[in-house]
Amino acid sequence: MPVLERLWGPDLRMQDSGLGVGVCPDEPPGSRVWTPPCAGLSLALELPALIRQLRAAWRARRGDPRGPERSEGNSWVEEEQEEADEVKEIKQVTGNSNTHLEADGRLNAGHAGVLLAERRGSYPPIDLQILKTNSQPGEVQSGTRRKLKRLLSFQRYCHASRLLRGLMPHTPGSLHLLDDDYLGQAAHMLSKVDTWNFDIFLFDRLTNGNSLVTLMCHLFNVCGLIHHFQLDMVKLHRFLGMVQEDYHSHNPYHNAVHAADVTQAMYCYIKETKLAEQLTPLDVFLGLMAAAAHDVDHPGVNQPFLIKTRHHLASLYQNTSVLESHHWRSTVGMLRESGLLSHLPADMSQDIEQQLGSLILATDINRQNEFLITLREHLDNQDMDLQLATHRHFILQIALKCADVCNPCREWELSRQWSERVCEEFYRQGDLERKFDLEISPLCDQQADSVPAIQIGFISYIVEPLFEEWQRFTEPSMLSQIMMGHLHKNKACWSRLRYVHTLAETKTHPHAEEPEPEGGQEEAEDIP
Repeated sequence: MPVLERLWGPDLRMQDSGLGVGVCPDEPPGSRVWTPPCAGLSLALELPALIRQLRAAWRARRGDPRGPERSEGNSWVEEEQEEADEVKEIKQVTGNSNTHLEADGRLNAGHAGVLLAERRGSYPPIDLQILKTNSQPGEVQSGTRRKLKRLLSFQRYCHASRLLRGLMPHTPGSLHLLDDDYLGQAAHMLSKVDTWNFDIFLFDRLTNGNSLVTLMCHLFNVCGLIHHFQLDMVKLHRFLGMVQEDYHSHNPYHNAVHAADVTQAMYCYIKETKLAEQLTPLDVFLGLMAAAAHDVDHPGVNQPFLIKTRHHLASLYQNTSVLESHHWRSTVGMLRESGLLSHLPADMSQDIEQQLGSLILATDINRQNEFLITLREHLDNQDMDLQLATHRHFILQIALKCADVCNPCREWELSRQWSERVCEEFYRQGDLERKFDLEISPLCDQQADSVPAIQIGFISYIVEPLFEEWQRFTEPSMLSQIMMGHLHKNKACWSRLRYVHTLAETKTHPHAEEPEPEGGQEEAEDIP
């Protein structure tokens, strides 16, 4: 066995941006890493035994033998630390010398004010096996929880390990190869990627489920970003593959197809005349990157669910922009793991990471009024100056917010699919909450909240106010006119569907008052 070598990680310290980011406690500035002499898939099979052997040797070398087992009454914090120590040991014996991640999955940090990047594959943290137990409310049996958490920790590490992935053989079935006909159709769609009727569902099928990677590679090329930033194509593809894979395909709505849809919408927005004339390559880079990664590793439940189940992310981010902060930090982690920006000056890569965070955090729906009021003030005062970097960044935040909720502005067939998907995700959360005797979150009760009612409220209180101001900013804009036309028509369609749904309930309960139809009756009759 070769002698373990000390490999100090690069200095990844960053100044606090004031965005409310949690910082990790003081840690040693580096970690010992060793590359095992195994190769191929046998590493994945032999890893558990290898870890046990090397763990004992590692502790003996450090002179730090394991202490006595903790009692069943250990606190949650102690068990979290135990899990982190085990993952740390795993990464220490299997880490790659080029990695930017520390052994516990967080970036090297030696002082307060350091940007924390999370380990990829940190989900599924919502453990349905331990959410409900026979113990008192809010308590879980320590022994079972510890065993399960250790298992999940090991499984997550094996899933997320870049080392194991690199050793996977590339068989024809594992490559994303398509028939020539499908490639031709996908290429034809990409030639019209700046049109608003772009069907992302069809594009995802044509690319064999790789819509996000394919779309981003194309947009980076046509926008000249690869040449401008001298990006390594291997690293770019690796990073985009990480992002796409970390979206959960079992989520009906918050998956990689949604990310690709938001990215396509973002591209349409940055092509608007007012923006295209002023945006720099860095602005375009930030806008597309933030759109692609804005919901990465989304668990399929909302922030209130994480808070009421006392999830560790809610505690980490103090119940504020919990998911958005996790999406950002996961993105930073993948950027550093892939080394995509490693050739850039340190201050430039750090600035990119901070601006990405500002953009992704802006998608928090709880900050809607904050951004809307600021946008209205700029438009009313006519003081928006896109030659200022701060104003361009603010408009990118607004553009990303618009792209994130633009589904009601699509053609009816596309809009309806997205609406049904997001409501299905809501209902799944509600079913979980009902199963475990939790208070059912608003809009998550399938028995009380119909899809039409949810969509009408969403359009009226979120989408319409935002896009009315966006139209003011972009006018004269043909795209804004098209979007607002679809928005009004779709709202009328949902109003008609709600009327039909309520009418059916009235017939079931004869004493209920018969509802009045809402919206444009003629437009609503166009519903298939």
